[in-house]
Formats: sequence, C-alpha cells, structure tokens
Amino acid sequence: MDGLPLAERRRAMMVLVLGIALAVLDGTLLNLALPGIATELRATPTQVVWVVNAYQIATLVLLLPLATLGDLVGYRRVYLWGMALFALASVGAMLAPSLPLLIAARAAQGMAAAGIMSVNAALVRLIYPRSQIGRGVAINSMTVAASSVAGPSVAAAVLSVASWPWLFALNLPLAALVLALGRTALPANREAPAAGARIDPVDVLLNALMFALVFIGADRLGAREGAAAGFPIDAALLLAAGIGVGALYLRRQRGRVAPLFPVDLLRIPVFALSMGTSVSAFCAQMLAYIALPFLLLDAWGRSHLEAGLLITAWPLAIVAMAPLAGRLIGRVPDGLLGGIGLGLMALGLALLAALPHNAPDASVVWRMALCGLGFGLFQSPNNHTIVTSPPRHRSGAASGMLGTARLTGQTLGAVLLAIIFSVWNPHDGQGPAVALAAAAACAALAGVCSTLRLRAAPATH
Repeated sequence: MDGLPLAERRRAMMVLVLGIALAVLDGTLLNLALPGIATELRATPTQVVWVVNAYQIATLVLLLPLATLGDLVGYRRVYLWGMALFALASVGAMLAPSLPLLIAARAAQGMAAAGIMSVNAALVRLIYPRSQIGRGVAINSMTVAASSVAGPSVAAAVLSVASWPWLFALNLPLAALVLALGRTALPANREAPAAGARIDPVDVLLNALMFALVFIGADRLGAREGAAAGFPIDAALLLAAGIGVGALYLRRQRGRVAPLFPVDLLRIPVFALSMGTSVSAFCAQMLAYIALPFLLLDAWGRSHLEAGLLITAWPLAIVAMAPLAGRLIGRVPDGLLGGIGLGLMALGLALLAALPHNAPDASVVWRMALCGLGFGLFQSPNNHTIVTSPPRHRSGAASGMLGTARLTGQTLGAVLLAIIFSVWNPHDGQGPAVALAAAAACAALAGVCSTLRLRAAPATH
C-alpha cells in the first residue's frame, strides 16, 4: 500500500511532530540558561559553551551512521531507540551535579537527537502516499521553524519560575508519549536493504572524526576576537586534519553497496543540486541570524526585547509560508519554487544590508518577513526533492543528508562570519552589513543551484 490510511497517517505524523519538536527545541533551549549554569556549576563562559557544542557535535557525527542503520534494521526502531535514549539523557542532564557530567549528558542527548532526526524524513516517505509526500515535508518544515523560534521563549518562561534543570524535565512527559504511541503508530520499512549492505565500524569512526574535527576547527576560528588576535593556528590544524580524514573516508566509500556517506546519491544530479541548494541557503541563514543581533543591539542600540521581536518576523514568515509551499509541491517544479523563494530571500537580505542607521521598525519587519517567506518557499520543496529522488531502500541515507546539509551550511556560515568580523568591526554596523551582503550572495547562489534542477536529469525509480 502507498502510504497509511488517513486516520493512521494523522496519528503517525503526531508522533513525528512531537519527536522532531523535542529534538529541535533542545538544541536552542539552553542558550538563555548558560549564564546561570556557569554560575551554579562554577564554570567559565568558554567551558559552559560546551553544553551546547556537545549536543551539536554528537548530532552531526551520528546522523549518517544512524540513517544507514535505519535502512538496515528499520526506521521505526532507530527512531524509538533515539527517543528512549533522549528521555534517559534528559534525566541525566537534569540531575547532573557538575559541568563534565552535564556535558556528557548533553552529548548523549545529541546522539539521541541524531536517531530522531536521521530517519524522520524517511518515515514521512512511508506515512504519506507518493502524491501527498509534499504535505508531510511541509508539516516537518513548519514544525522545525516553529520549534526554533519557540526555544528562547519557552526557556524564558521556565526560567522565570524555576531553575535550569526544569528545562530538561519538560522533555520527559512528551518523550513518554512519543514512546507509548510510536510502537504502533509508526510504520515498518517496506523495502529490504540492498544485498550486501552493512555498516563498517572504520567508516563510522572516520565519519565521526571528519565532522568533529571540522566542527571544532570552525568553532575555534569563530572564537577569535578581531584581526588583532591573529589567525588561530590550532583552528587551521583542526580544519586541515578534518579535510584529510574526509578525503580518506570518501575514498573508502567508492564501491560500497550502501555507502555510509551516500556518494551514490550524490551521483543523482537533482539530489546533488538540492544538497548544494540546502548548504548554501543554510549558510546564508546562519550568517544573517548571527549578524542581525550585532546590527540591532550594538550598532542601532535597540533593546534585547525590541531586537527579539524584530527578528521573530523571519521564522514566523517561514511558518506562514510552509502550508502554501506544501500545496504547491507537485503542481510547480521544486527547482522553480526553490529558485523563486531563494531569490526573495536574497532580495530581503540585500535590502537589510542597505538599511540606513536607525531605520523604522516597519522597514526592518517587512524585510525580515521577505527573507522568511523566501526561505519558507524554498525549504519544503527542496526537502521534498532530497527525500523522494533516491531509491526507496536508500530513504534513510537521504533523510540523514537533510540534517547533514543543514548543519554543514550553518557551520560554514559561522566560519564566514568569523572571517568577516575579523576584518570589519562587528559593533559599528559595518561588519553586520557586510555579513548580510555575503548572506544575500549565498542565497543567490542557492537559487542558482535550485534553478539548475529544472535541467537536471530526474531520478528514474
């Protein structure tokens, strides 16, 4: 049968929405609590930031291995294992008496989040009929956007009445609900794995080393304080080591039946272009998201509340656009939708970069909304192509590449911003303006990649 019946489909999607919302929320929930955690656990700001980094690195290094595991043993099993570990790690983080134990618990949460995120899109492909997959992808995109913007607000509400451990306590009832419903609501794999497919532990190790070295190197590069600090040699060495390990790792993937890093899928032109579109678009988004607070707070002197409200127009516009984008999938080519959306995003970013000092709030809001509408129009159709262009027995690998593209683009954006801020002052408006202009260029490049899909050979399966 193609997809689940309507009632079962709604139940399964409720489980997926709850799970992905938990994983995304947990990635942003703690940012506001870091100063309090540092004070209570007697840690420095440099040390406490690893509460966030441990989660991100653990998620990134395990996305592709767990996606491949989903192809082999079943997406439902990996998803539920991930949710069970997520609940246990949340208890560990809630009770952690020291910073090292809290960081370890956060790493375990990141591993669990990788299990949830890696097979999420593959499960959508099983839940919906082929003609309606776009709707499921749009619901996913809307959930991710809403959870991203809700993180700081939820954290502020909790921290106004309770201490930071309660941020982890919030996960427990929702995780229990997902586990209770998921056993019967989520569908089993319908396609057998490719003959001879397996997971090589050496490949898993190389995958983890490649992403971890690049992430930590990029983080070290982003830690520089202006040009006077000089170029951090340790960051260069880490990045070079990550590239070297990556070259060896990718060479080993050639000839694999089901490669851990899906080089077979990257040979599909429309899939490769969609990945390039995603990486460039998320690079643009990260450049803008980090640069805008510097512009609004330091250069323009807006309060934290004012800046937060102005920036919120962007993710709210994504949420507003997601249902329309979902309805257009299948009626308008994904490449065209993405090209139009990213063109709008590039225009909005360029207009933000050109704003004069102390521009009226309305001028900022409609430009933010234009960026969000464009991003929302691109995201669901692009994800739809990534999910549906590979063969069904490689749905897990495609699902894992969704998260990998997002995190890779965000890391690249952070590195580019560090370079820009080392040359141009981030506090007087010049640095943020250059960063927004660079973000517009990245969005335009993503739009070109998306439009090229109109000429790419479609997948034949």
